[in-house]
Amino acid sequence: MKNIAIIFSVLCIQLWNAQNVYLTKVEKTSDNTDKFFYKKEEAIAEAIYLGEVEVQGFSKDDALTFSLVYKKAKEIGANTFQVKPFENVDGTPQSFNPANYKIALYYTPKEKLAAKHGDMYIFASSEKDQKININRKDYMISPRSFLKLNLVPGEIYTISTKKLLGSTIKIQPKANDENVYFQISSLKVKPDNSGVGGLNLKSGDIIGLEKSYAEFLSVIYKESKP
Repeated sequence: MKNIAIIFSVLCIQLWNAQNVYLTKVEKTSDNTDKFFYKKEEAIAEAIYLGEVEVQGFSKDDALTFSLVYKKAKEIGANTFQVKPFENVDGTPQSFNPANYKIALYYTPKEKLAAKHGDMYIFASSEKDQKININRKDYMISPRSFLKLNLVPGEIYTISTKKLLGSTIKIQPKANDENVYFQISSLKVKPDNSGVGGLNLKSGDIIGLEKSYAEFLSVIYKESKP
């Protein structure tokens, strides 16, 4: 009887963490071969709506979720995206639910995508509070949230996880440098060099993120004010 209870508990946990990603709507397709997948800005009128992906079920593995969404998007030639909130009965948007959300897919001409520069994003992991020190100032970032800081060109930024065997990195942005993205993790994460998995740098528990993956996290995580 005890074994049956254990098996039932394991199955419940597996069902809770089960996640599916569906291409639920296709209006058009594009034959572009862009590898990037960036967040669409509201002001871009030239973006062409292609379809919609729906994520059903919660997963702690955000890199895997991104990979699944990315593959569905590329099936119809999308290179930009936007979270599409579910609506309440009165038509107002519902709060974002990480266990069920929709993403609208677009094709946007490259020349209409403005460079984003001057900011540093630091994402927590999906599970634990993360303490981090930037230029001798401590910050606590809660799970599934991120810190956004404006960078001053030429200034040196020292980022540390303040652990016994933790990491410390230094960056010195130049004028018009693109945004930089990091994630703090206590897990051993292997970089993905394929260009679609999202992880491309690693220094102990400070991981540099590729822009497409970072912009995806910025729409499914909450911003934490400094």
